[in-house]
Amino acid sequence: MTCNNTLRHVLFLIPSLRGGGAERVIVTLVRHLDRSRFKVILAVIDMREAAYRQDIPNDIELIDLNCARVRYAMPKIVRLIWRRRPDVVFSTLGHLNLALAMIRPILPGGVRYIARETTIVSEGLKRYSHPHWWVWAYRKFYNRFDKIICQSHYMRDDLLCHFNQSVEKAVVIHNPIDIERIHPLMMEPLETELTGKEAVNLVAVGRLSHEKGFDLLIEALALCANTKFRLTILGEGPLRSELEQMARDKGVMQQVHFAGFQKNPYPFIAQADAFVMSSRYEGFPNVVLEALACCTPVVALPAPGGVREILNEVAGCVLAKALTPQALALALQEITPGSRLSEGGVRPYSIERIVNRYAVELTCDADI
Repeated sequence: MTCNNTLRHVLFLIPSLRGGGAERVIVTLVRHLDRSRFKVILAVIDMREAAYRQDIPNDIELIDLNCARVRYAMPKIVRLIWRRRPDVVFSTLGHLNLALAMIRPILPGGVRYIARETTIVSEGLKRYSHPHWWVWAYRKFYNRFDKIICQSHYMRDDLLCHFNQSVEKAVVIHNPIDIERIHPLMMEPLETELTGKEAVNLVAVGRLSHEKGFDLLIEALALCANTKFRLTILGEGPLRSELEQMARDKGVMQQVHFAGFQKNPYPFIAQADAFVMSSRYEGFPNVVLEALACCTPVVALPAPGGVREILNEVAGCVLAKALTPQALALALQEITPGSRLSEGGVRPYSIERIVNRYAVELTCDADI
């Protein structure tokens, strides 16, 4: 493998531009890559509900593959790669990555293929039908990539231990945080105030799904038995009705506000006394970095993944002792209302530093 400084043509492949963490990282990356070194093409499988469409710079070629599913898009992806012959194909999200690995033998050589993982694979596959097939497929095909970028050391270790991946191919690059973008957004006014008089305001953000652990958070809130706590949950998902019913059953519905998806969550986070992350597992939680950028203390469960890597060195945050509602309840009671953090916790994740790490991988030639 050799690296060079000639202009590199990079084709990014992503399932959608919906308002998720993986999408935000790719948008940040393509916005900040040096145009004197990289010509960027961004191909999106499904442009419906493209919350980040306006964030794509005009000098980036944006291709809408206009498909509802990854499998329907594969013929278009094959034709696109053969037609453009980029120096690098960079894909993200597990099912797209796996599909690309499986078809690599029919793709052009001389191209560097890079996958970016977005979750802890062994945990994520548990919610798939026929998980044993998926495990076999990862072990069989994933080593066809020239490089696999993991967001945390835990994610990398998971790939190496459970899926027989090459030590040389799996690298850790943390996610970037765009502080200059977040600061003006967090100053925007909210239509309604989050807190009542003397309330302790908690904010949580994420898809309302099992892995995000909002059921654990609601249980912890009930265990606290502190009527001053007010919890705002930003996000939509399949478990909304179930979580609302749980809040009623636990007697805390008056303390919980389901605010739905918010394109700009930062004023909510910035005005909170604490941001709470209750996930059962997380590859590398962008939203925790965003909370730190808002100088808001974080209370988190010790989920497998990158949360420990982020919070271990940040004073003023609380990591629960165990992955249980009881432990989270104890951690919530350590909150000091009105306390703020310094911005030092996000310095290791600056855009310049992280984008430079990606640039190194993008400027290397394929092993052919």
